[in-house]
Amino acid sequence: MDKPQHPFADGMPNLSEGHFEVPTRTGLQVPTPFTHAPRFLILYGSLRERSFSRFLAYEAARLLQAMGGEVRIYDARGLPLPDDASPDHPKVCELRALSIWSEGHVWVSPERHGNMTGVIKSQIDWLPLSEGSVRPTQGRTLAVMQVSGGSQSFNAVNALRILGRWMRMITIPNQSSVPMAYKEFDEAGRMKPGPLYDRVVDVCEELFKFTLLTRERADYLVDRYSERKEREPERLEAVAADIGFARR
Repeated sequence: MDKPQHPFADGMPNLSEGHFEVPTRTGLQVPTPFTHAPRFLILYGSLRERSFSRFLAYEAARLLQAMGGEVRIYDARGLPLPDDASPDHPKVCELRALSIWSEGHVWVSPERHGNMTGVIKSQIDWLPLSEGSVRPTQGRTLAVMQVSGGSQSFNAVNALRILGRWMRMITIPNQSSVPMAYKEFDEAGRMKPGPLYDRVVDVCEELFKFTLLTRERADYLVDRYSERKEREPERLEAVAADIGFARR
């Protein structure tokens, strides 16, 4: 094995020392703990009258509330397609405000054509990575779930995980996939007891714990070297000049 000398003697000439920070335990300390209940936003991916993804979203909401959380469930009816309306559309404003309010998300989608539905994707596409200095998703926790009409599959939750990473969210390890969902919910839309329901409880419990662990530390956890450099006035001037908006 090639064993480099320690410490390295050739330095780090490409590193901006003024923006480089060594992570510390001190940065993870919480001087003033939050006192409000953890806040969760739930999105689901079907507008059908008998929607199993909505039923599963409601089960997650019940569990998170039972654990002491505050929950909001977004109704996507009336949400325009991405780029088919301006961002000041009332349904878009509602969605973005809920995401900013939240500290954790639950995304639930049916599997359609081997992937998530357009309904859930449209909701996520309306959430920008940043809006001025506000980041509606960054640093928030995320749990992903799916329902399927057929046998066990993980296509939708895997795709949702990719989106969660792209949106800079802290996606928990656990997840739920409910196969043959028509057998797992009763006529009232309540999930039947069994291993699949137990897994949903596990997911909500894990999401709640991760949210308690990270919500007060999110700003520190997502503070990045590259973004600290980008906030420098001279860097902003350079970007402005590059796109033709240099100050005169």
